[in-house]
Amino acid sequence: MHLFSVVVRVVLGLVLIPLVLTVLYTVVNPVSTLMLGRWLTGERVERIWTPIERMSPTLVRTVIASEDAGFCKHWGVDPGEIRAAIAKADDDLEDVRGASTIPMQVAKNLFLWPGRSFIRKGLELPLALWIDLVLSKRRLMEIYLNIAEWGPDGEFGVEAGAQRALRKSAAQVSASEAALLAVMLPNPIKRDAGRPTPGVRRLAARLDGRVEQEGPEIVSCLHLAL
Repeated sequence: MHLFSVVVRVVLGLVLIPLVLTVLYTVVNPVSTLMLGRWLTGERVERIWTPIERMSPTLVRTVIASEDAGFCKHWGVDPGEIRAAIAKADDDLEDVRGASTIPMQVAKNLFLWPGRSFIRKGLELPLALWIDLVLSKRRLMEIYLNIAEWGPDGEFGVEAGAQRALRKSAAQVSASEAALLAVMLPNPIKRDAGRPTPGVRRLAARLDGRVEQEGPEIVSCLHLAL
């Protein structure tokens, strides 16, 4: 009975920690589990926290268009995208990534572990709903842009990523440079905005064209001037 009580308390603690931290993150700037892991193992971490108003609005809307075009409309999870991705992917988690909303990616980065598994994907869903409920869209996007891995050598956040790849701040990037930075996100180890391969350039060009058409609607919920 004593062991059962201990287990229940541990489980409750693990559940409550992300719930409480999410509320705290309305005013405190968080770090990701991957950043913490690198610090603990002595690896390099470069992150320059940058308020969203000091980022290029073009960069913000380009990342949203690339990672989660429905960001301003859903409540943290996009059921239609999840069903479509599962139907397409069968048992391949590589394709299921396309259903990950920005709140789901924030949940993974803040509270879960890297890698692919259906268990982790299942935990992302309720956490994403809670994060989207507690945090404003603007704050949620600000956190995502500051904790995403954005380089091959411990660069986290768009400011560190832009400075490494483009030698300029996130406030100064052009539309084409924003597209190159955005397409790095699925694999910042292999994709480099500073030395883009022809394939990366093609992806960025397609994204840039899509943003031109959809951009004004994408960031209306963030109250950013375009």
